[in-house]
Amino acid sequence: MVVDDKPASTFRYNEAPVYTTSNGCPVESSQKYQRVANGPLLLQDFHLIDLLAHFDRERIPERVVHAKGAGAYGEFTVTHDISDITSIDMLTGVGKKTPLVARFSTVGGEKGSADTARDPRGFSLKFYTQEGNWDWVFNNTPVFFIRDPTLFPVFIHTQKRNPQTNLKDATMFWDYLSTHQESVHQVMTLFSDRGTPYSFRHMNGYSGHTYKFTKPDGSFVYVQIHLKTDQGIKTFNNEEAAKMASDNPDWNTQDLFEAIQRGEYPSWTVYVQVLTPEQAEKFRWNIFDLTKVWPHGDVPLRPVGKFTLNRNVENYFAEIEQVAFSPSHMVPGVEPSADPVLQSRLFSYPDTQRHRLGVNYQQIPVNAPLKAFNPFQRDGFMAVNGNYGANPAYPSSYRKLTFPSVSPAAAHERWVGGRVTNDLFSEVTDEDFVQANGLWEVLGRQPGQQDNFVHNVAVHLCGAHVDTRERTYQMFTRVNATLGARIREETEKNVKN
Repeated sequence: MVVDDKPASTFRYNEAPVYTTSNGCPVESSQKYQRVANGPLLLQDFHLIDLLAHFDRERIPERVVHAKGAGAYGEFTVTHDISDITSIDMLTGVGKKTPLVARFSTVGGEKGSADTARDPRGFSLKFYTQEGNWDWVFNNTPVFFIRDPTLFPVFIHTQKRNPQTNLKDATMFWDYLSTHQESVHQVMTLFSDRGTPYSFRHMNGYSGHTYKFTKPDGSFVYVQIHLKTDQGIKTFNNEEAAKMASDNPDWNTQDLFEAIQRGEYPSWTVYVQVLTPEQAEKFRWNIFDLTKVWPHGDVPLRPVGKFTLNRNVENYFAEIEQVAFSPSHMVPGVEPSADPVLQSRLFSYPDTQRHRLGVNYQQIPVNAPLKAFNPFQRDGFMAVNGNYGANPAYPSSYRKLTFPSVSPAAAHERWVGGRVTNDLFSEVTDEDFVQANGLWEVLGRQPGQQDNFVHNVAVHLCGAHVDTRERTYQMFTRVNATLGARIREETEKNVKN
């Protein structure tokens, strides 16, 4: 019997490929097994043994954070010339297009959790550029809870499950936040209705971190990147999100897939905020502080391009579960800033992918760059690209390699060193509450949003211990006296004695 020689992924639904074992041997039936007459199974039945052994190993470790997610493919198009601030090849030339894959996710929930839960959303893009893959590993909020990288693991623990009860724990949640009050700006964002987006299509994305855009002469600017939804912001209120979590915990996943299937391709407009090194030195807030935004009135948005998601994946596991993003995946023309949380993510993200997917995770098709040649990375699990064949595994005088010219490093180190010391980032001052109060005032200009915020906090905080509640009231009072009083009153109404 001749077995089909096409890759499994290329068969169409109207074709009937020959069913085989994993090694390609044709099998009479997918539902037969070998056994002694009226007796035990035979160890020689490779089809059955292979089927069971593979099934036992189907699951890989889920992401510690961002476990629940969905995604699709798309295309980025440059709409505005920004060659004055960067030499990134992908951004040169109005009209230039670059393919990409996107993944949206919740942060704290497990893989089977509801994707409408109150939680920040991950917003990640992988651009397949001619000079390597460039990953944007963003969130749907412009700030985050921490600015000290050592706090990330312990903060995430407080958003997970109590180690004794294995239950979500309001005291654990608010105990951390009320003792690390630099988080208050993100808390304000999370407990507004922005913390429960209606869909992945109706939310923005933000770099949060500061990056450097560089030029060949070594000059650079500091930038933050914004992705503004062209569908408009749309949110659930607390009760709507909870109902949807019960009715359809995969609502955001379903909405994205079905919109693309209908041809309603979601798109986002991309902007950058730009500060020169001189402007950064004089800026009111520390530009490496992940708990702060750059107010648009001080640093206006500059348009760059637009991206559209226009194709669903063929296989969720292969293309979304295995897609691996890292902020350390950069291209010439962009560099990390001295933001300490960003610096820690440069290590942490590829490290977790090596754990989840194996050391050769960038050989998986969805992660593979358009061009790559690094014959000094050899062997290991899942080396499937030919392992660089006979190319020497060291810098051999018999194998010529091309090394492109590299721009001078973008340095700003004298000033930077004074901006990222641990002392400056650990102390909470009145400045940490200014932007949070600004958000409270913004909510006041939107009908019902201050009421919703107070309600959203109260129905969650009421489950915490009394001393944690008191500390949290004090935190919100420091943001705004009226806010603190309203949260105290509303929360205590909901406390179950």
